[in-house]
Amino acid sequence: MRLSKLFTRTVKETPKDELSFNAQVLIRGGFIDKLAAGVYTFLPLGLRVHNKICRIIREEMDKIGGQELLMAALTPKELWQTTDRWDNFDALFKLKGNDGKEYALGATHEEIVTPTVKKHIFSYKDLSICVYQIQTKFRNELRAKAGLIRGREFSMKDAYSFHPDEESLNEYYKIVQETYFKIFERLGILNITYLTYASGGAFSKYSHEYQTLCSAGEDTIYICDKCKIAVNHEIIGEVDGCPACGNKDLHEEKAVEVANIFKLNTRFSKPFGFTYLDEAGQAKDIIMGCYGMGPSRLMGTIVEVSHDDKGIIWPANIAPFQVHLISLRQNDAADALYNELIEAKIEVLYDDREDLSAGEKFAQADLMGLPYRIVVSEKTLADKAVEVKLRSANQAELVKLKDLISYLGG
Repeated sequence: MRLSKLFTRTVKETPKDELSFNAQVLIRGGFIDKLAAGVYTFLPLGLRVHNKICRIIREEMDKIGGQELLMAALTPKELWQTTDRWDNFDALFKLKGNDGKEYALGATHEEIVTPTVKKHIFSYKDLSICVYQIQTKFRNELRAKAGLIRGREFSMKDAYSFHPDEESLNEYYKIVQETYFKIFERLGILNITYLTYASGGAFSKYSHEYQTLCSAGEDTIYICDKCKIAVNHEIIGEVDGCPACGNKDLHEEKAVEVANIFKLNTRFSKPFGFTYLDEAGQAKDIIMGCYGMGPSRLMGTIVEVSHDDKGIIWPANIAPFQVHLISLRQNDAADALYNELIEAKIEVLYDDREDLSAGEKFAQADLMGLPYRIVVSEKTLADKAVEVKLRSANQAELVKLKDLISYLGG
């Protein structure tokens, strides 16, 4: 992608109506555009990041047997009435169609997935299964804040598993727990993300959250350093130390909830009469689990924890491009290198603009935060080399043109 052709631009001024760092820098870097409080448009660069996060999630969910579908976002009132949540889910956006029927914009999809799967599952031979989607969700938050971390419109990977008994649910629940850690490892936040015991609400005694340490976080968690799990502040009074090992020496941290998992048991299968026939031909209740993860929230959280005073530092796996190529009035040589990098299947954002100074180009590169900055100039070409700087490093180095592709891992 040539920056001269990219329709978006970076912004020097910090948006006055944004208090969160992730929203400020993502808007300034040309990744997102604010439409309303808690509602953002993903611009080309931002969408590339978001899609890479989604791709990692999809790959790991597929490995554990998840089957992707896409459910409707416009959901009928009667489904929410079946589970007694039409009047008890405060964050529902409700609307009425021209047909006189009432609907809610999908805030979560237990009410839709359960009757959908019921149409296809009849026997123990059909179980267990897991289905998931990555879809836009809508929640009528009283106060949208923290940029992409808490919005009124956001993306969600929501998965739902269906089992013949609690033992089967527990086995799959553990598999998802470990899969989530694999996802966070690929996203570059594994070492600061903790499995956290939380209130189970109406579903079970405990649920589990995944909390990423972040000074901008809304949650307070208490971490056990012995077993690397945490407890949410909301239930700390209910437990005497670490729920896993009993350690009473827990330390407090601020964090952002980036995912959660619940054992739903029969909370949604019973209202919809979702049963299966066991080996003896007896009708038994389906047991369910639910597994959420927010790609857009992850994007905002990663920006909050991976930056410096110049801008974003994207983890390599989700950066919109791997290389930020800058030409300092040496466009012929830079053009040739741009084509060579593309031929080697290395993703390149090429600053070929001629109306900006070197300082302006460097500042914008730091703001946008791609893993590698490569500068082509008269000085570097005299050595048949380019200047290469890792975004996370303080110093640049000269790399010979003949060695550049292998240096980049291409």
